[in-house]
Amino acid sequence: MRSLFLIGSENSGAAAAEMALLVPLLSILMFGSFEMGNFFWSEHRVVKAVRDGARFAGRQPFAKFACGSASLADAALETQIKNLTRTGTVDGTGAAKVYGWANTHVTVSVDCPATALNTGIYSGLANAPRVTVSTTIPYRSILQNLGFNTTGLNLRAQAQAAVMGL
Repeated sequence: MRSLFLIGSENSGAAAAEMALLVPLLSILMFGSFEMGNFFWSEHRVVKAVRDGARFAGRQPFAKFACGSASLADAALETQIKNLTRTGTVDGTGAAKVYGWANTHVTVSVDCPATALNTGIYSGLANAPRVTVSTTIPYRSILQNLGFNTTGLNLRAQAQAAVMGL
């Protein structure tokens, strides 16, 4: 009977057993935090880049925008807007701000709403042009080599700016 009591009071492996139970949970929390942080950082970079692209497009001359069509009148300007959005440089020589981001992921469109103002810098125009820059990029996980699948998860952003003709 005394030997049975001694078996129940043995504590030599308790720490190892507790560690074996907690390591998987702590690993999931740690790697999940890394992945979530990377996703939010990538999303922030995409939103800021699209906003910068729309701001750049809004400071172009009125002649470069055609209100009758959904695209830009100047194809070179459209490429510059896409390059600036994706890389931060007009000529596109910089590295993409997010891994795998290509110019084909960026869309630039122009519309001229009938409700736009026709005063000030817009006097003499039938409708003031407004440019929209948007993007959808497939998200690439930093843990994909560990089997973390993010297929179908995308980073999306859209920004509009009124063309000021400066």
